[in-house]
Amino acid sequence: MVKERKDINEKYKWDLTPLCKDDEEFYQKLKEFKAFLPQITAFEGKLCTKSKILEFLKLDEQVTKLIEPAIEYSYLKRDECLDDERYNEMNEKLSSILNEYSIETSFASSELHELDDDLLDDIIKDKDFKDYDRMFEDIKRSKKHKLSKGEEKLLAGMDFLDGYSDNMRNIADLDLKFGSVKDSKGKRYVLNQSNYGKLMRSGDRTLRKATFERLNGKFGEMINTLASNYINEVKANCYFAKMRKYQGALSAALFSEEVEPEVYYTLVKMVNENLDLLFEYFKLKQKKMGLKDFYIYDAMASTDSGSEKKYTYDEAIEIIKKALSPLGTEYVELLQRAKDERWIDVYHNRGKRSGAYESGIFGFHPYVLTNFEGDLDSIFTLAHELGHAMHSYFSNKNQPMSKASYTIFLAEIASTTNEILLLNYLLNNSKDKNEKASLYNKLFEEVKGTIYRQTMFAEFEEGVHRMQQEGEGLTKDKICNFYYSLNEKYFGQVKLIDEIKYEWARIPHFFTAFYVYKYATGMISAITFAQRILSGDEKARKDYFKFLSAGDSDAPCAILRKSGCNLQDNETFDKCFKYLRDMLKSWEQIN
Repeated sequence: MVKERKDINEKYKWDLTPLCKDDEEFYQKLKEFKAFLPQITAFEGKLCTKSKILEFLKLDEQVTKLIEPAIEYSYLKRDECLDDERYNEMNEKLSSILNEYSIETSFASSELHELDDDLLDDIIKDKDFKDYDRMFEDIKRSKKHKLSKGEEKLLAGMDFLDGYSDNMRNIADLDLKFGSVKDSKGKRYVLNQSNYGKLMRSGDRTLRKATFERLNGKFGEMINTLASNYINEVKANCYFAKMRKYQGALSAALFSEEVEPEVYYTLVKMVNENLDLLFEYFKLKQKKMGLKDFYIYDAMASTDSGSEKKYTYDEAIEIIKKALSPLGTEYVELLQRAKDERWIDVYHNRGKRSGAYESGIFGFHPYVLTNFEGDLDSIFTLAHELGHAMHSYFSNKNQPMSKASYTIFLAEIASTTNEILLLNYLLNNSKDKNEKASLYNKLFEEVKGTIYRQTMFAEFEEGVHRMQQEGEGLTKDKICNFYYSLNEKYFGQVKLIDEIKYEWARIPHFFTAFYVYKYATGMISAITFAQRILSGDEKARKDYFKFLSAGDSDAPCAILRKSGCNLQDNETFDKCFKYLRDMLKSWEQIN
């Protein structure tokens, strides 16, 4: 039976009082925040001298430090119980005020982008602006892509363009009904988006086939609407890229995070050159499952014959501390602090947000939400989110506020590095063949889903946007056939069924253009770091802490290069895929 939040022991709930001691303090901060708006808008038309610019930046930082804890408090309180109207109302009020603030302060970005290059160079060199040099370097870099002040103010209020994403989610999560599916014994299972993965991992092939056909087929029934919706999203991406004078939508997305196009294309090239590893994994999986043939709906099936051992939260923390001990004493002590100081909201309660995430703001320790169930996956999830937390902690500790927030491109690396180190620890300390096989299976499920599948998604996005930019005219059939052809390439001898061509229509990440490739580069980087750390080289550990502590102090690829991971170098990928080939051989050798 699902517990009410009041019935969860306090030591397993996060402590939000450092952010706001109660709701009353939240609303007081909101009132103080609104009172600052006239002081901020008073700078409009005056951001043309160094003294005024510095004065504005200091005030803006003061306002940010005031409101960020309140924002964090509001979001986290809402996620404790999503149907608590107090916190839904709190977030609506907050959203309205923040949107107003964004519109009224949009002048600042426009005025700063109108500064001439000589003044920008002077600011960048000035020690009074040392905390903001990255910001002004970015302004100088992106000036040619900025529009006029009026146009930028207009765009600042165009959050309604998120409607394409909202449409997709409403159709997928609310409107589409998937009914039920039967297994080989005639037992029926209700099918929905939430339990799709669980049913696809079933050992019952009839159930897997029915699940795959039904869910993707239902999206096929709505494909005219879904395709039209996505085509308009793609058109908008291409239009705004053109208006801002980028070469295309991909160029615009990469430019925003200072990622060189070579990184994107090197990823696609090297993954394509190593597709045979994925094919070998499928062959091994087919053999272990005892199948005469292997279909697309078999690709997610579990080969896990390990134990259903359960762990307490305390045991999970101890395992994670031992697994991450190669990172040193300070790192392990911080993991203990996260537990003792209640950075973590541990267990599920009625209405609590599902899944897991980490959230961190400057000046406060990070927070982690998880729904711990006591299985091995729960331990990996906890280690993953604590990786995010440590990344936030060290970046905030070592960088000024203006440079503390690392980009999304770097966001999944520390979390995945923790998972690789945990996997290595468990493999080295397990005496049970079934448990080891289960761990290898987990690794390659992640490799398939994160390196290969996300790179396939990246090829899909790039191809669809390129078609639009080249004036080919997008249609539902063109998109579906293109997606089918990519599955043929990536899955090799795996047999496909027709419904696979509709799968793209249920991927919400496509509405954040050119986001998914970062999952793949993140795992490649994580494996690179973990291999070096486990080699025992002290320099490797120090390099990794350079990465954790860098925040946004440099371009993301430069941060990685300084830390020993070059994503433009084929050798980085070669070493990663060699590690994975060795792991696959070790799995094959388990009798």
